[in-house]
Amino acid sequence: MDTETQQKQSSISLPIEGMSCASCVGRVEAALKKVEHVEEVAVNLATERADIRGDDQLDAGALIEAVEKTGYTVPATTTELSVEGMSCASCVGRVERALQAVPGVVEANVNLATERASIRSNLPAETLIAAVADAGYSASEVDRTGAEAEEGDDKKDAELAGLKRDLTIAAVLSLPVFVIEMGSHVIPGMHGLIADTIGMQLSWYIQFVLATLVLFGPGRRFFSKGIPALLRGAPDMNSLVVLGTSAAWGYSVIATFFAGLLPEGTANVYFEAAAVIVTLILLGRFFEARAKGRTSQAIKRLVGLQAKTARVIRDGKAVEIGIGEVQPGDLVEVRPGERIPVDGEVTDGDSYVDESMITGEPVPVAKATGSEVVGGTVNQKGALTFKATAVGGTTVLAQIIRMVEEAQGSKLPIQGLVDKVTMWFVPAVMTAALLTFLVWFFAGPEPALSLALVNAVAVLIIACPCAMGLATPTSIMVGTGRGAEMGVLFRKGEALQLLKDAKVVALDKTGTLTEGKPALTDLEVAEGFERSDVLAKIAAVESRSEHPIGRAITEAAENEGLSLPKVESFESVTGFGVKAQAEGVSVDIGADRYMKKLGLDVATFADVAERLGDEGKSPLYAAIDGKLAAIVAVADPIKESTPEAIKALHDLGLKVAMITGDNRRTAEAIAKQLGIDDVVSEVLPEGKVDAVNTLKSQHGKLAFVGDGINDAPALAAADVGMAIGTGTDVAIEAADVVLMSGSLGGIPSAIALSQETIRNIKQNLFWAFAYNTALIPLAAGALYPAFGLLLSPIFAAAAMALSSVFVLTNALRLRRFKAPTQAA
Repeated sequence: MDTETQQKQSSISLPIEGMSCASCVGRVEAALKKVEHVEEVAVNLATERADIRGDDQLDAGALIEAVEKTGYTVPATTTELSVEGMSCASCVGRVERALQAVPGVVEANVNLATERASIRSNLPAETLIAAVADAGYSASEVDRTGAEAEEGDDKKDAELAGLKRDLTIAAVLSLPVFVIEMGSHVIPGMHGLIADTIGMQLSWYIQFVLATLVLFGPGRRFFSKGIPALLRGAPDMNSLVVLGTSAAWGYSVIATFFAGLLPEGTANVYFEAAAVIVTLILLGRFFEARAKGRTSQAIKRLVGLQAKTARVIRDGKAVEIGIGEVQPGDLVEVRPGERIPVDGEVTDGDSYVDESMITGEPVPVAKATGSEVVGGTVNQKGALTFKATAVGGTTVLAQIIRMVEEAQGSKLPIQGLVDKVTMWFVPAVMTAALLTFLVWFFAGPEPALSLALVNAVAVLIIACPCAMGLATPTSIMVGTGRGAEMGVLFRKGEALQLLKDAKVVALDKTGTLTEGKPALTDLEVAEGFERSDVLAKIAAVESRSEHPIGRAITEAAENEGLSLPKVESFESVTGFGVKAQAEGVSVDIGADRYMKKLGLDVATFADVAERLGDEGKSPLYAAIDGKLAAIVAVADPIKESTPEAIKALHDLGLKVAMITGDNRRTAEAIAKQLGIDDVVSEVLPEGKVDAVNTLKSQHGKLAFVGDGINDAPALAAADVGMAIGTGTDVAIEAADVVLMSGSLGGIPSAIALSQETIRNIKQNLFWAFAYNTALIPLAAGALYPAFGLLLSPIFAAAAMALSSVFVLTNALRLRRFKAPTQAA
């Protein structure tokens, strides 16, 4: 009796937010004890969890409702499960429905290509795993460590090896069956040769033995999954294979051993069909597993970038430790040619670091004291010591891997149609096969039973919906993986579909189109003055100023290696400029009105001033020792990648708009220089959302590109938000797409990749649906009345296997995608 009671008991563990003291615990416990079917409750304030035990009718939904009525919350979290045993689109639908039926599940997405389920719920993983098991599949929680990834690879390698072994055995055993039976029909004189030597009956016995070994040896995998699915009333692809091969084999067994039970003239054998169908489907599965492995190579490469060990300074000595043991604040040493193990800030040394796999940019980046380094990148010539700032799951590389995995596992809006169709597809195929059998049996020519069986088997085999389940997720996997390799991260899978519909790209100016930092762009000196001497004196005076323009001029002089003279009597002339003594010579710097006040004529630089005005720059003048010496312009320089990126966007047929807080003249000058179509200027940060909405109403779907910090509201308001990352700031929550490098070349790359991926998905779906739907009537014998042609079940199996292989091969073409700027 006790054992029976134990079996009927169930337990649920819930996370609870909002508890602050012992009375909160008492309140939650009391509320949970009132829920029907609850027998025992334990609430822990430290772990913020409630463990509830009760009978098998314990309802998680009722428990959550009771907690929330007391004023506390049960937060929904995302659980990732690895699901084994799925083979086609109908499996995906079955697992999804099983998970969605669990009370407390907010959302469940299942992906056939990644073999993963992503569930938002308040429930523990054990409850969700049990729901998957009830649907007939096995599941385990995904551990996001490198060990789990390696374990997954080992499992896939073992699966591939198993398939190869089974395929080899099936092929060796099927070949004699195929030669004996098909050779009798095709090769002249072979039928007579078999009859005169071993005899037809013995040849049938040989075929029976070999076909039985194929079916219940290598083909056992179809039976172990297909029969339970049939018994649950939820048939899948394996069920179709089992029904088809069993019907052919069973009929042949009766014809071989109990021929008298069959109508006269119908005692034919189809052992070769049963054996060869299993062999061909195993061949398709083998190619499929190999191609699936290639679709996830982007993730494997990213995981492979993680160093296994790190050299850390402990007690004054450098010791080598596992990457998981590195703590924030540790000093880490990296030698030339080594991979940087974690994120950090350089404290000693100079080197160049190859960051191409993080940013997509091929040029190595100089690193010195104070520079940030990213785990997974490769140190080149110099030795570096750096302080670890992010380790484990908080590193940039770990975040990138997580983003790519989430995007690869996401479900696009286009997948909704596929799910609806595939839910009914397998039952519809079984119905079509039954109708085929009945029509041929009652209305077909003799031997009616044999023809009815052959055509029904062909319908069952040709319509397996593997390709439908793989059509969308494989393209998403390869597309998002290729994007990651180019430094384009799709944080949300839907962005991959939405981006292709963009009609206008709106860009923030500062930090997006431009470098985001003032720099000396122009310095023209008057006759009689030397450029380096003028720049040194101007920079020396400006070094005393706190103005960004002054800092830009000083930085330019330092970059040119100039030594600055000593400055005395510095003074700011309000509304005009600054003045000082440099090496005993007076230096005055300011706008044209300041020069006029000093009695100097700026007409010498009239042409230069006009050009600078057209470029949206405000010129400054410098007078040295009472003489007009130079005209200077400081501006936020346009990024090198900007003109090419805007041209690429125009080539893709998109409008380009600029949103900026700059005055209209400056904004229009930059827009004219870059060929920007629409300018929204003098916009305050809070007005960017209105500007985005206005552009959307004028042009249609809009992608907004900003730096991801002060542009968060505009990024969220756009149809697709694209954040320019710096290589170390990837966790930008408001954006749908993160461009890891500062290069704007990532924008046309992301849009072109979106267009190419959706085109690829549509090709796959057309092939999967049109191919299967068109071939069902052919398999049913539609060509027989007019042409006397029937489709052999063997050709049906080959066609079905080809369907999946085509879809996977087509998706893998995305690995060769080239960015528009590269292609140019």
